[in-house]
Amino acid sequence: QVQLVESGGGLVQPGGSLRLSCAASGFTFSSYASRWYRQAPGKERELVASMSTASGSTNYADSVKGRFTISRDNAKNTVYLQMNSLKPEDTAVYYCNAQSGTRRYWGQGTQVTVSS
Repeated sequence: QVQLVESGGGLVQPGGSLRLSCAASGFTFSSYASRWYRQAPGKERELVASMSTASGSTNYADSVKGRFTISRDNAKNTVYLQMNSLKPEDTAVYYCNAQSGTRRYWGQGTQVTVSS
């Protein structure tokens, strides 16, 4: 059974940090590109960060560049999103995604709230 399970969300003050984790099972995780998306209330889901399988190259949305870092541990079948210098506008449900060709899997999401 394919599963992506996110964890690490929560309430944090502006300027704080969180690290999200996404544990994969049921498929060959190392063969899939990893992505983090987020969706704020009333807004469309947006791509935040991605990491390719071959080169491990990363890309980030302009809004998070320099603050967020995506990484993965293939031995643990886990992808991470380190989020620093958090802002209220980072408040959203964060979803991890794994994709290989036309096969795409999603996690259930984890809430991140940035508020004082």
